[in-house]
Amino acid sequence: MQPSQLSSGDVIADRRADYAKMLAESGDAEAAAELMEQALELAPAWAAGWYRLATYQEKAGKMDAAVEAYRRTLDLDPQDIFGAGLKLALLGDAETPAQPSSRYVERLFDDYADRFETSLVEKLDYSVPQKLAALVASTGRHYRCAVDLGCGTGLLGPEIRAHVVSLEGFDLSQNMLVKAAEKHVYDYLSQADLSLIPEASGIFTDGARHRADLVTAADVLMYLGNLESVFAIVDDLAMTGADFVFSVEDGGEGDGFSLAPSLRYAHSQTYIEGLAAAHGLEILDIVKTTIRKDGGKPVSGILFLTRKTA
Repeated sequence: MQPSQLSSGDVIADRRADYAKMLAESGDAEAAAELMEQALELAPAWAAGWYRLATYQEKAGKMDAAVEAYRRTLDLDPQDIFGAGLKLALLGDAETPAQPSSRYVERLFDDYADRFETSLVEKLDYSVPQKLAALVASTGRHYRCAVDLGCGTGLLGPEIRAHVVSLEGFDLSQNMLVKAAEKHVYDYLSQADLSLIPEASGIFTDGARHRADLVTAADVLMYLGNLESVFAIVDDLAMTGADFVFSVEDGGEGDGFSLAPSLRYAHSQTYIEGLAAAHGLEILDIVKTTIRKDGGKPVSGILFLTRKTA
């Protein structure tokens, strides 16, 4: 058992960690942290344990101790599958990463896949697929080849299927792709990493460049900070005249992106407009809307309909 996994490899340490979790869930974060520290004395190389300790210390208001525990997590797990680097940035101990660790995003959605749709649609009033599909329909076009980037469990696929001949879906999470396949809506599904340059992304492994006349990205760009790689991939995917339809969380004023306490990124309209211009995309429509709830509060988003010019 790797020390970064859910078990420490020590039965007593695991038992103490389980009790710590119960204490944290009952609202006693300070006692949970103390018990977690005891567990880590027995299993000091357990990265997941240090991350849990950090979250308990953070809830208990012990920010300096939380920072130290997040740092220890990152030392033990340089690939950062837990997102400790994002936490350190939020606590002011590190610069905001241009992009999160791909391993973190992959693990997040692999773990989330089974309950994703229930949580997002039924509990969080998620509405991006329907709203993006309305933008697609507004063009009046019927597309030959659509590529859905970050397709997740395939929520957008059924909404746009009537407008396309062939539909491809790509996602970083294999578990999400399994769920998407169960919908029997996509003609092709494969794993891809949108944080990488086009050649390394996996988008072009079995498909040609400039093959798509529609590219979509529903609620995926908020899991990436700097979007240069995504727009480069779209540039290589899209033929002249193709439409690129996507959503971001609204980053407000400014010309960049920011990391929210949710560990998602928000992007400003100005930032997106600059990227679109740099990659030959004409913006045809912008819709500002609520895209979901988070902690019971509405999350503001921006939907874009763009078209690749000659």
